[in-house]
Amino acid sequence: MEPESGISTQRQRRTTFQVSWASLSRDLILAYQSFGVVYGDLSTSPLYVYSSTFSGKLEKHHLSQDAIFGAFSLIFWTLTLIPLLKYVFVLLSADDNGEGGTFALYSLLCRHAKFSLLPNQQAADEELSAYKYGPSSQPVASSPFKRFLEKHKRLRTALLIVVLFGACMVIGDGVLTPAISVLSSVSGLEITEKKLTSGELLLLACVILVGLFALQHCGTHRVAFLFAPIVLIWLLSIFSIGLYNTIRWNPKVVYAFSPHYIIKFFSETGKDGWISLGGVLLSITGTEAMFADLGHFTALSIRLAFAFVVYPCLVVQYMGQAAYLSKNPQKIHSGFYNSIPEPVFWPVFVVATLAAIVGSQAVITATFSIVKQCHALGCFPRVKVVHTSKHIYGQIYIPEINWILMILTLAITIGFQDTNLIGNAYGLACMTVMFVTTFLMALVIVFVWQKSMVLAAAFLIFFWLIEGVYLSAAFIKVPQGGWVPLVLSFIFMLVMYVWHYGTRRKYNFDLHNKVSLKWLLGLGPSLGIVRVPGIGLIYSELATGVPAIFSHFVTNLPAFHKVLVFVCVKSVPVPYVSPEERFLIGRICPRPYRMYRCIVRYGYKDIQRDDGDFENQLIQSIAEFIQMEAVEPQFLGSESSSLDGRMAVISTRTLQSSLSLVASEQEDFGASNSIQSSRSLTLQSLRSVYDDENPQMRRRQVRFQLPSTPNMDPAVRDELMDLIQAKEAGVAYIMGHSYVKARRSSSFLKKLVIDIGYSFLRKNCRGPAVALNIPHISLIEVGMIYYV
Repeated sequence: MEPESGISTQRQRRTTFQVSWASLSRDLILAYQSFGVVYGDLSTSPLYVYSSTFSGKLEKHHLSQDAIFGAFSLIFWTLTLIPLLKYVFVLLSADDNGEGGTFALYSLLCRHAKFSLLPNQQAADEELSAYKYGPSSQPVASSPFKRFLEKHKRLRTALLIVVLFGACMVIGDGVLTPAISVLSSVSGLEITEKKLTSGELLLLACVILVGLFALQHCGTHRVAFLFAPIVLIWLLSIFSIGLYNTIRWNPKVVYAFSPHYIIKFFSETGKDGWISLGGVLLSITGTEAMFADLGHFTALSIRLAFAFVVYPCLVVQYMGQAAYLSKNPQKIHSGFYNSIPEPVFWPVFVVATLAAIVGSQAVITATFSIVKQCHALGCFPRVKVVHTSKHIYGQIYIPEINWILMILTLAITIGFQDTNLIGNAYGLACMTVMFVTTFLMALVIVFVWQKSMVLAAAFLIFFWLIEGVYLSAAFIKVPQGGWVPLVLSFIFMLVMYVWHYGTRRKYNFDLHNKVSLKWLLGLGPSLGIVRVPGIGLIYSELATGVPAIFSHFVTNLPAFHKVLVFVCVKSVPVPYVSPEERFLIGRICPRPYRMYRCIVRYGYKDIQRDDGDFENQLIQSIAEFIQMEAVEPQFLGSESSSLDGRMAVISTRTLQSSLSLVASEQEDFGASNSIQSSRSLTLQSLRSVYDDENPQMRRRQVRFQLPSTPNMDPAVRDELMDLIQAKEAGVAYIMGHSYVKARRSSSFLKKLVIDIGYSFLRKNCRGPAVALNIPHISLIEVGMIYYV
């Protein structure tokens, strides 16, 4: 027996080793790929950190070896405490189903405490597999602090404002990063033999920036294979140059690893040294990307890449630059390029420019993601979201935002023409985002990780003290360029607030003007009007009840479709909703009314793709629900549940193997006799013309048939037949074309916000029909005025 047990133990060890090696190799590949996406911004900081730190009075009065060593010591400890300790060791553990960033922390908080302000949330959303995630999947007793925050809506609103303010600062990063990175990289041409004038450098930078934004529509996946090698070559280059400069110019710089030099620095420089911290903090710009881009990689891959490659390369580069500047203080303005040995100057210059473009690219893509997430929270107008990669899920492109960013970036580049001024703005934006992230992380420690408030307070105070000192230094420079992110954030916050306020008011109007079910039941199954063949999909933001546009339509037109489906497309506070859980199907009113409800759920990082198959999935889902309802008695437990009650999750992936309906594709779009008999020739000819003019919008034509099940309930068979016939007769999409106006009794400020601000945003953003990929030929819009 012993030899057999020994062999089995060896097999287990071998299997475990194979699994761990496969996992490690996957993480190593992801770590390599992360260089091109995550670290482009952080790794280009050496281009401008020392020149930004030693500007103004510090350069005039304190440009000594001790001051330069003190600045390096500050940079080393800042890199160690914030990116390494805070982000790599703490924040990367606070992911939301593998996703990171400010919205991931907020989403976790909303699910573990009732902080969410999203309308139309339901108890069924809490049954999503991605909803309960993290250590607190077990129910726990509610703390007094948690109850206090949940009770006061103003505190929950303040939390959302803090999150949105952080998001606006990230958008500010998307404007400032390309400007400072590209300007700093091309500034190397100032020290060459054929010096370019500042005007020529500015023109070159603008050309690169326009090219960068113009190529965004291609998506990063087209050139992604180039990104990681560029950044890796860049990191190895700066490591080698740093090591060379340390050995050649001043090996004593290694003593500056001691924090004693920081104390010495401040004792000599005083207030000037404190103000210079606005330049030192530029060494950690781009750190937030490690957490924000977590969804594309794994926490271990990002930790490996930073701890073993990025961190040592940056430390050695800053050390080498300090060694060079300690012997050549007069060259502080272009310290990086002056410190490059002459034989390798041009290769390093080319790699630096490419690395700056890669870093800018990553931040612009992150800005698109932030805007998309703000929209999912109901805090940003509808914009066109283009999915640029079939393989990498999170890569998106938003044309409107791209061109706005380009105009703002060019305006800042041309307006300032100085990396020091742009650096002041950039540092303030980055440190504000970190400040917000620390605050949200402290709440996550309490509510999600369920640790003691003492631990959360210790984390908050420790990092807020460090970041607060940097933030105060950055605020001192508000008159010297620091006002830019504040103005940009104010503008974007204003847009977000107006849109959120108007959308909530409109939703509340719908909520208070719902159609009474008693009124519907009083009309009878015919609804008191002619029920014409076909399916009517009535879109509304309401997840319960019947919207006011239904009664508005019924009272103005004498006919309605035989089958009615109330569709609600909504966001839930999880990053992704799996296809198996996307559809919630239920019934409104008793069976003879043929009225159903369909709720389509998306996460804050989901993309609503137009695969042209929504109608067919919906019909199959309703058929599945009808059969499920007949088989499972809990769906008919009470009279109320049959009126507007229990909703079932219908998996779109299991529908292919379902026996509810048999689907077959049609080759000829107009060949079906049943369609010809139930749809007018005029409508058929209109649709064929529309399909010819819009081939990309052509829907897949599918015919449904009942399965040959002999023991099917006759009532179920009749209902399924009605559904099939209605589908063949055609599907109409009914939406409210709403005009939102403030009541006459409203205050002047409310009228300004609703009648001017919100109306302007609604007119200039994408229409809901376009955003939901509704075919124009099948759309019916019901005009309504909302007095909110």
